[in-house]
Amino acid sequence: MNDTHRLLLAHRSIRKFTTDPVTDDQVRDIVACGQAAATSSNIQAVTVIRVRDGAKRARLAELAGNQPYVASAGAFLVFCADLNRARLAAEAQGGTFCEGMTEHFILATVDVALAAQNCVVAAEAMGLGICYIGALRNNPQAVSELLDLPRLVYPVFGLCLGHPAQDPEVKPRLPQAAMLGEDTYPAEGMLERIREYDAELHEYYARRGGGTKDSNWSLEMKGVVGKEARPHMRAFLAERGFTMK
Repeated sequence: MNDTHRLLLAHRSIRKFTTDPVTDDQVRDIVACGQAAATSSNIQAVTVIRVRDGAKRARLAELAGNQPYVASAGAFLVFCADLNRARLAAEAQGGTFCEGMTEHFILATVDVALAAQNCVVAAEAMGLGICYIGALRNNPQAVSELLDLPRLVYPVFGLCLGHPAQDPEVKPRLPQAAMLGEDTYPAEGMLERIREYDAELHEYYARRGGGTKDSNWSLEMKGVVGKEARPHMRAFLAERGFTMK
């Protein structure tokens, strides 16, 4: 195992940060690493907005369910899927933009995820901590208006960056046998693997919360997939030009 492997395996979400600044040079280097990620057909359908304004940071924290670290982290980035730039380029060459294609939506969203994860690895290699903020999608229209996002651009998630003021334990992941298949889907023994992971995660939560959290992965998934999840997103995306045809 090399240093890169150890860095990746040590990933944690950090939600408490010191007041030490994240410098402009650090942010530029981090975003440059994001730009180096793989991108479908070189479309580079990612725009990153660093939010410095205190009032905007406070508003984004509110829109994301009052998560205080959105406002207090050393830097806050909003990652956007951006087809507007590709549209402008195509039209400048006398072409047209075929709006509403599901494949375009997928490749832009995947581009964002790939770029953001590169940014995360770069930040953690600098000794910074990170926390993804998917809750920006609780109020995507308000976020879009706050950041003046044009049509064909939508906020996928935010990213807190800062110097860690906590040292949480690494959260265990599913056993590899539950997610690594050989020539076929790894269906055999899946429930057993899930039960093993439930026990491990239950112990982790007990340690982290001093015995106050009594949960496991299956119980969490019951809550996640057993209810509607941001049903407003379909209408929001359609209004942005992502009509999925």
